Amino acid sequence: MDRPLVPPDEIEAVARRFEVLGEPVRLELLSVLHEAGEQTVGEIVDATGYRQPNVSKHLSAMAEEGLLVRRRDGVHVYYALDDPTLGALCMLVSRRLQAEAET
Repeated sequence: MDRPLVPPDEIEAVARRFEVLGEPVRLELLSVLHEAGEQTVGEIVDATGYRQPNVSKHLSAMAEEGLLVRRRDGVHVYYALDDPTLGALCMLVSRRLQAEAET
């Protein structure tokens, strides 16, 4: 028998992960971190143009879900990707959407 797409005992966790990734702002923040590596909140604000409280809120939500790791150094808080599947997942979906658009 094949393994289910999502095992029953993992459905809630998988749905929560997709819910966290379902915000366009969060995908943009992830993209910045994927391209630049570890960044301070201020650097991410500068890269995206979003307001600091909004960026901090989204980064905290993603860190709480285990997508990001954060560390404090003095007055600065640094964020970095902490889930190696994020890049592959986003690229997979993006490529599929591009292929659909070409047909």
